[in-house]
Amino acid sequence: MSCPERLALFGDLLDVIAPPGPGARLDDPPAGVRWRPRHWLLIEDGRIAAVQTEAPGADWPRDERPGQLILPGFIDTHVHAPQLDVIASYGTELLDWLQRYTFPAETAWADDEVAARGSARFLDQLLHHGTTSALVFPTVHKGSVDALFSAAWTRGMRLVAGKCLMDRHAPPALTDTPASAERDTLDLLQRWQGRGRLAYAHTVRFAPTSTDAQLQLAGELHAAHPGSYVQTHVAENRAEVQWVRELFPSSRSYLDVYERHGLLTPYSTLAHGIWLDDEDRARLRATGAVIAHCPTSNLFLGSGLFDWSLHARVSIATDVGGGTSLSMQRTLAAAYQVAALQGRRLDAFTLLHAATAGNADSLRLGNEVGRLEPGCVADLAAWDWAEPDSLLAQRLQFAQSLHERLFAWLSLGDERLLRGVWVAGKPQAAASG
Repeated sequence: MSCPERLALFGDLLDVIAPPGPGARLDDPPAGVRWRPRHWLLIEDGRIAAVQTEAPGADWPRDERPGQLILPGFIDTHVHAPQLDVIASYGTELLDWLQRYTFPAETAWADDEVAARGSARFLDQLLHHGTTSALVFPTVHKGSVDALFSAAWTRGMRLVAGKCLMDRHAPPALTDTPASAERDTLDLLQRWQGRGRLAYAHTVRFAPTSTDAQLQLAGELHAAHPGSYVQTHVAENRAEVQWVRELFPSSRSYLDVYERHGLLTPYSTLAHGIWLDDEDRARLRATGAVIAHCPTSNLFLGSGLFDWSLHARVSIATDVGGGTSLSMQRTLAAAYQVAALQGRRLDAFTLLHAATAGNADSLRLGNEVGRLEPGCVADLAAWDWAEPDSLLAQRLQFAQSLHERLFAWLSLGDERLLRGVWVAGKPQAAASG
């Protein structure tokens, strides 16, 4: 019998298992915030075995990082693997963005070698930003899904993805048919669903690029394969909403298009959701579906301001390449600003919870990732609080509480502070410094 793989990691442990309630005092860590400085995190066979103050025995290999912040790996709930090449492209709103930038970038992934290189680069960039799990859009090409899952399998990452479905209103090189979509999806499901830490998502690009027949197929395939997911977009842009109204005149709303086809379930994540009404939000609550808030993308494309407070289940996402960074710190800082423009202040603990345990719960993976507790997979990141002589370092000198320090870190920090990242307890060569 082989010996277990072990690692004892020492540092300042922080995880937020529940956001502070209304009116909670922030000066001292409220309930749900676990701040454990100078603790040991014991990892055995890829999972957290214990959290303790006393040093482990000599039989435990040690990685001591005094003063570094040890967090759960970030989780991104909406991001496009092929769009790294078009991030920060100038001057368009959503529908023009798709035609000018997105569709050409995705067409290139018809080449299996391009898809393989792009998938490896994309996942390494996620890790370089401290993100260890993600819900991802590949392209319509079957090979793009194989490439992405293969790269995630090699790295041991928790990844949810699936073939993009588009049978109309897209370039011929990016369209399929309901018949080819069903054939490819069933083959991919058989190969990847439940393999290691991988799961399949029925990936409807958005309602305008799928016929009723294809939407119905996606709903039926989702129902037939328990544990699979749904991912799509909804109500991101007002021109898009109007287009959906014209394409689906019998549906009450954009969201109703998806519900009619069985695509709203607790395993559904719909990106954006800016232009929804009260009845839509009631249907989201009733079905358990999640809205992925993508603040940097919404600001960059001029789509609108999402009101987090109106929704029951919200996750946080970068939406690269519409979003401007894979950094979850930058994404959370933008989420704070979007809320502030609407008269609400999101505290640092709520923001960190969203990117870790909250996102894990939104994907029904809370027993696996997003928390530093025994039994969870050891997906972790180690961070410096600041670089020497930086503006952030200066700000932290005047911070009076953990909350002040964390808020400044989220507002001014980014991937340059990353010092180590582990996937299932194994170090990844993706950290700076």
